[in-house]
Amino acid sequence: MEDQYISKLHPLVDYGAGAFLLLVAILTVVGNFAVLATAVKCSSHLKAPDLLSINLAVTDLGMAISMYPLAIASAWNHAWLGGDASCLYYALMGFFFGVSSMMTLTAMAVIRYWMTSSFKSIGRTIQKKTACVLITCIWLYALLWAILPLLGWGRYGPEPFGISCTIAWGDFHNSSNGFSFIISMFILCTISPAATIMICYSGIVWKLHKAYQEIKNQDKIPNARKLEKKLTLMTILVSFGFLVSWTPYAAVSLWSIFHSSKHIPPIVSLLPCLFAKSSTAFNPMIYYAFSKIFRKKVKQCFCGWRVHFLKSENSAENPQVSVIWSGRENLMVSSIPKLVKGNPGIPKMSQ
Repeated sequence: MEDQYISKLHPLVDYGAGAFLLLVAILTVVGNFAVLATAVKCSSHLKAPDLLSINLAVTDLGMAISMYPLAIASAWNHAWLGGDASCLYYALMGFFFGVSSMMTLTAMAVIRYWMTSSFKSIGRTIQKKTACVLITCIWLYALLWAILPLLGWGRYGPEPFGISCTIAWGDFHNSSNGFSFIISMFILCTISPAATIMICYSGIVWKLHKAYQEIKNQDKIPNARKLEKKLTLMTILVSFGFLVSWTPYAAVSLWSIFHSSKHIPPIVSLLPCLFAKSSTAFNPMIYYAFSKIFRKKVKQCFCGWRVHFLKSENSAENPQVSVIWSGRENLMVSSIPKLVKGNPGIPKMSQ
């Protein structure tokens, strides 16, 4: 066994890391399976934006299934299992699904901003065909970046603490080829998408604030401020959940490019890695917290209830309710112009 694949951590830390990843894996599989089961059960009611939420669930589930069992077993073995071959596989899967998740979140943000770009016109929509093309492009883009290290631009390798694998950040500070890969990857797969997400959701929050302020001024909704705060909270959770999870890991990785990873204590490199992996379990929790429809469907799927509520939830009086996005992404902002123009009905915030 090569030294680079031997754990640099205390055995108790290895056991703790393995237990933490097992918990994350269980939550990820159960939560995202519930999302996909709900989508299948409600397939006839899905809107085009729902497909992006489903795609995000697929990336999270794919990461948990393809990576976490190997990481858990290696942590409890106190050494990486499988040597170079499994290390290459693990790192490639992590990079592939990581880029897919980031680009899916970016597409969500851009679409939501585009759909709310004008409160003075009828809410914009996106066709399912367009969403499918966009999802295909996301997967191809992620695949391209994942195979580039296999073609010689960049490299995969073990983490400094020995029981995980990723891009070999620490090997690039003396290599112009590797350094160019890292800088390009950070700009095109991290910084630019993150900036796009923040700009788009900041714009949405501002538009919601202005729209509900107008409603409040017209005395049409006494608790407009409360509704605005809830919408703002949803957008913050959506836009920054993934970014906050991965920021510590990105910071440590970026630091190791310019300094030897030998100066980073193993536990310091481990914690951001575990925190980043936990992001796969967050998304279903946000669905469950904010979507009444999703909560009902989860109970129906797991308890075998045959409650026919979709017809009433998606009736002509509320035609824009989305099965999944109603909680996590669909801010119902296309209904705001009607409110401003005198429609006394309000979006169902319980959704």
